[in-house]
Amino acid sequence: MALEQFLALWCQGYNRPTVLILDEVDALTGDTLILLLRQLRGGYPNRPTLFPQSIILCGIRNIKDYRIHSSSEKTIITGGSAFNVKAKSLRMGDFSESEVYALLNEHTPETGQVFEADACTLIWKLTNGQPRLVNALAYEVCFEMPEGKNLNHSITPELILDAKERLIQNRVNHLDQLADKLQEPRVRRVIEPMLAGQMITDGTDDDRQYVAEGVAEW
Repeated sequence: MALEQFLALWCQGYNRPTVLILDEVDALTGDTLILLLRQLRGGYPNRPTLFPQSIILCGIRNIKDYRIHSSSEKTIITGGSAFNVKAKSLRMGDFSESEVYALLNEHTPETGQVFEADACTLIWKLTNGQPRLVNALAYEVCFEMPEGKNLNHSITPELILDAKERLIQNRVNHLDQLADKLQEPRVRRVIEPMLAGQMITDGTDDDRQYVAEGVAEW
């Protein structure tokens, strides 16, 4: 297959083992994703001279949670059956409060623009350190909003609140993804009682883990 052949030729050109990183791999769907996973599985025995020694698949879902509809086979194929050589799944952790402050304060030496202490605290409270949300708020306020793009204007809590509202009103992709994920039964079993102020009684441990690992990314 084309990808498997390409990777074999690529690895032949190096005298050291190679590592392949595929970002947002779960943006692929259906037969395309199945074909990718099966080619990666097919090349596995040829490591390291004719195939990458290690492959990193980056996405918002653990590969074991893939449920792929195959048009050609008229069935649902799970990630485990399509790609059963996974060694480990890792989730990028959230920033600590001190890490959020340190990251935001790196902006000042580069630009001369100051994040007020209360603004940093507000970003921490709004995001709880979730990396994508921290980055989205900081990017919106510094590079999208006219007041923030003025480097003589410090970043205030009021600007952070405006940035939060802009992200919500603009319906950025991750927020739409979250709305879509709330339709999944195992997500609803965990989220619905939380929103209603009730105990989670129907959700399994696997449901809770799935939501805990993924909801911040969605």
